Order: sequence, then C-alpha cells, then structure tokens
Amino acid sequence: MKLISLLQKVDVAEKIKNAPDSSYQIGVIIGSFIPFIVLIGIAYWMYNRAKKRDENGY
Repeated sequence: MKLISLLQKVDVAEKIKNAPDSSYQIGVIIGSFIPFIVLIGIAYWMYNRAKKRDENGY
C-alpha cells in the first residue's frame, strides 16, 4: 500500500496553477524535491560506509 502511494504521479504544474498564494507554490516545489534529497542522502551514507569498510579491510 505504501509503495503505491510513493509511485503516484503528482502534477506539480497544476498544483501551482491552482495555488492560493506564492507561499503555497514554494511549499509544493520544496515538497517535490524532498524525496530526491532523501535518496541522495541515503546513497551518500551507503557509499561512505562501503568506503570505510574497504579502508579497514573488512
């Protein structure tokens, strides 16, 4: 169930068009980038762990 909600498409252009004010537009834009930022953070964390493990000889 959670996987389906993560894969749903969100029409950002339509949300911005129907936005009540400019602060809502900023929130929509930030909200659309948050998943990518989280994925980049996880990838960096995994890379850093693998790099440290390789350096220590495990």
